[in-house]
Amino acid sequence: MPLPSYTALVCLLAIALYFFIATRVAAAHRKFGVKLPAMTGHPDFERTYRAHANMLEWMPTFMGPLWLCAIFLNDIVAAVLGLIWVIGRAIYFVGYSQAVQKRLPGFLIQALVCVLLFLGALVGVIKHLMAG
Repeated sequence: MPLPSYTALVCLLAIALYFFIATRVAAAHRKFGVKLPAMTGHPDFERTYRAHANMLEWMPTFMGPLWLCAIFLNDIVAAVLGLIWVIGRAIYFVGYSQAVQKRLPGFLIQALVCVLLFLGALVGVIKHLMAG
């Protein structure tokens, strides 16, 4: 079985987005005068920080099913869903950086993708078990 190379690229893209958002938190510390180690103070900083923290909170829910779906079901299916997840996270970050209410479209996209990846992984694992 070939290695899930497309999924690997999407995984790296997700990590790159996470790293980029982390740099936005560092910049927001400076821009809004929130001195380390404080994580509260200015509402614009807090939204940037929460967007970053929320992505970290969702990474295990995304990465596990992403790889299981790629390995047990289909690399391309997992990679396409993963790419949509990355786009959803970017939409979430941009929206949340502007206003709390604007985070919802990106959140819904990424949450739906996680459900689909989970279901794809589950189907793939069950098929593998049934095949013997």
